[in-house]
Amino acid sequence: MKFAAGVEYDGQAFKGWQRQKDDVHTVQLFVERSLSKIANHPVTVHCAGRTDAGVHATGQVVHFETDAVRDERAWTFGGNTNLPDGVSFKWVKPVSDDFHARFSATARRYRYVIANTPLRPALFGKHLSWNRRPLDEKLMHLAAQSMLGERDFSSFRAHGCQSNTPWRFMRHIHVFRQAEYVIIDIKANAFLYHMVRNIAGALMEVGAGLKPVAWTAELMEAKDRSQAGITAPPNGLFLVEVDYPEQFNLPKHAIGPLFLESGLPPC
Repeated sequence: MKFAAGVEYDGQAFKGWQRQKDDVHTVQLFVERSLSKIANHPVTVHCAGRTDAGVHATGQVVHFETDAVRDERAWTFGGNTNLPDGVSFKWVKPVSDDFHARFSATARRYRYVIANTPLRPALFGKHLSWNRRPLDEKLMHLAAQSMLGERDFSSFRAHGCQSNTPWRFMRHIHVFRQAEYVIIDIKANAFLYHMVRNIAGALMEVGAGLKPVAWTAELMEAKDRSQAGITAPPNGLFLVEVDYPEQFNLPKHAIGPLFLESGLPPC
C-alpha cells in the first residue's frame, strides 16, 4: 500500500533532506527510521523536493510503500514519537499507486523571509535572513516580474546543479512587507540548485538600491551565473507548499511560516 505524508522540519537541526553515508543527520534518515519502526520493516521515502542544509519546510510531501496495516493516527502520532525535535509529521494518508511525491507534483512554492532591521534580530534568528540596509519591497517585486513564465534560469543556477535543463516555468513571484519582515513568495513547476536563494540575493541588491530594477531582466538575458551576485543564506528559506492534481485529494494547510504575525497575505 502507498501512503503520502506531510512533513515539517527545522533545517538548522539537520544536514539537509537527503540521506547520506555514515548516518549523517538528515531529515530523510530520521523520517525513514521512524516509519520503519511503525511498519516493523525498512521503509524508504521519496520527497517532493530535496532541501539543502539550513533550509526549512512547512509543506514538504513524501510518499512511502508498506504492507503493514496501520491507521493514520499510528503513522502520525506514533511516527512523531520516534522523531527527534525539529521534524514532525503533519498528516499521513493512503494514496493511489500512481502517486509519486516528486513526479506527480505540478508546482513547488517557497517563501524567503528577511528581517529588515538595522540591528540583528534576537528572536527566530535561525529561521530568518537578515539585511540591515532598508529594502524597498515594491522595487523588488517589480524587478521579480521579469522572471515570470517559461524561462532559462542559467543566471540563477548554482555550480553543481544536476538538472538536465535550466528552463523552468515561474508561476508567480510576490515580494511584500509585513512590519519589519520582507517576504519573497515564489512558485514554479520546479527549481534549480540554489535557484531561490540566488534570486533572493539579486532582489535584495535591487531593494537596497545597489542595482536598478532592470538588472534582473538583464540577468535573465545574460544566462550567466557569474553576473548575478551573491547567494542568499539558507536560513530564511522555507518550502511551504507542493501542488498536486485534485485527484489525489491531499490535505491543505496554512501557508507559513507561522511565527510571522497573523494576516500574512496568501498570495
